[in-house]
Amino acid sequence: MVATFLSNWSLASRQPIDKWSASTVVLCCFLLGPVAALLLTAFGDSGGLWTHLVDTVLGTYVVNTLALMGGVGVVAVLFGVSAAWVISRYDFTGRNILEWMLLLPAAIPAYIIGYCYTDFFEYAGPLQTALRTAFGWQTPRDYYFPEIRSLGGAMLVMASVLYPYIYMVTRIAFRLTPASLFEIALVHNKSQFWHVGLPLARPAIVAGLALVMMEVVSDFGTVEYFAVPTITLGIFNVWLGMNNLVAAAQISSVGFLFILGLLGLELYARSRQQYVSTSRTQNSPAALPTTPVGKLVCWLVCLVPLLFGFFIPLGVLLRFVLRGDLAADFLAIQPIVTNSVMVAIAAAIVIMLIASLIVLTAAFRAGPKLRKLALMSSTGYAFPGTILAIGVLIYAGYIDHGLRFLSGGMISSFLIASMGLLLLAYVVRFQAVGYGAMLSGVRRLPKNLMSASRVLGHGYVASLRQVILPLLKSSFLAGLMLVFVDIMKELPMTLLLRPFDFETLATYTYQFAKDEMLEQAALPALMIVLTGLIPVILMSAMLRRYR
Repeated sequence: MVATFLSNWSLASRQPIDKWSASTVVLCCFLLGPVAALLLTAFGDSGGLWTHLVDTVLGTYVVNTLALMGGVGVVAVLFGVSAAWVISRYDFTGRNILEWMLLLPAAIPAYIIGYCYTDFFEYAGPLQTALRTAFGWQTPRDYYFPEIRSLGGAMLVMASVLYPYIYMVTRIAFRLTPASLFEIALVHNKSQFWHVGLPLARPAIVAGLALVMMEVVSDFGTVEYFAVPTITLGIFNVWLGMNNLVAAAQISSVGFLFILGLLGLELYARSRQQYVSTSRTQNSPAALPTTPVGKLVCWLVCLVPLLFGFFIPLGVLLRFVLRGDLAADFLAIQPIVTNSVMVAIAAAIVIMLIASLIVLTAAFRAGPKLRKLALMSSTGYAFPGTILAIGVLIYAGYIDHGLRFLSGGMISSFLIASMGLLLLAYVVRFQAVGYGAMLSGVRRLPKNLMSASRVLGHGYVASLRQVILPLLKSSFLAGLMLVFVDIMKELPMTLLLRPFDFETLATYTYQFAKDEMLEQAALPALMIVLTGLIPVILMSAMLRRYR
């Protein structure tokens, strides 16, 4: 069957299939297997549970998910766009420091900041305690304070760590806007922000907003801790609470529709990210001088998202960590650290090798059809971990069943209940990160570099080894670090698919935090945050290129 498929592929694309192209086609189809398995299972019989869910809680899941997406989107746009505009257009003290510090909240997973906010804002937390001491309040009847563990609290928490997606792309858009357009707005007495900056940056804002909403749909730890019933939490409850995989797959198909809509929105925004100017030079706009009051406003615009997204949660974690015995606490979690680092390194290496094979074959050995298939195989990152975990589990069951049949029963379980299942999940989801890193590196190479090497008598493999791969070393290492950090922070897939008695820093933090034992969860959470600083440093370095 595979041979027939490849033969038909070759005839349709008019591109000869060699061993490189054939292996890439098989590998891409393998990576798309969990999504296909999920959709196939969703058409099964859930024993009447799906009808019950539609009549009772499915509407609540959808409404809460949409409300959470809307609230997080509004706050994230407010934080991201305002900070990007201030940093790009105004000159004030500390601007060079704040421009990279505004990326720091991206280092903190949303579920960790949720745990920290609960401790900081609850009735017995330091903030309300200080307010009661300062104003003489005695009981909750004496004053009103919003409940942090609510839908509104979840919106604030998630927006505080997700706004850097919008800030980063919007700041680049403002930087690339020609200064002449802002000068024209000044001449006509028009607002530079409303009439020039915002309209030209709108496609970038929409693209960043789509990424933020994907993260909202994907979140599990925050909504579970804050008791906000969303589609992702519903999948978890139906799968583990009701032990019905088919119904969980059917709820996942609803989440799948959300993701398709957001992907379409993001692609639409990217398709409109075009600007043509007739001027010979497109100088970036110079930063405008500010008055003392203007400097204060600029500082407030930048420090408010930093306060909510980084300083408060970091302060809470450090308070717990410094209160205990740091050496003893680290020795207690050393096996957990080893598990996290080893599985992240192993999965990152496998992912980068697969991504390198797919990108290089699609770029130098294949036609447009294989390039589209390679792009499709990297869409796993767009799916929430809970949804993808169901597809991976079903797909692994098919693989184990096939191996059991081929081996005559000698192989009973190859993937299920083993580390292989978790590694497969990581590869399917985070292959997009490695694919993007390698693809960006290949696109920076001269288009005729491979052809020139072949003309000089080098074969394909020799050209890759001697010419192409040395030039892609930095892209490979950057992708490796980004994948490593993403796996270190991953919670829902690890929580659902890990082998028995296997913990990572993310699951270890979750287990203690959900039981209100934040003191024990503080050190592993802080280690996850410190690990997350790696991509923040890379993003900051990238943004400096657009000065």
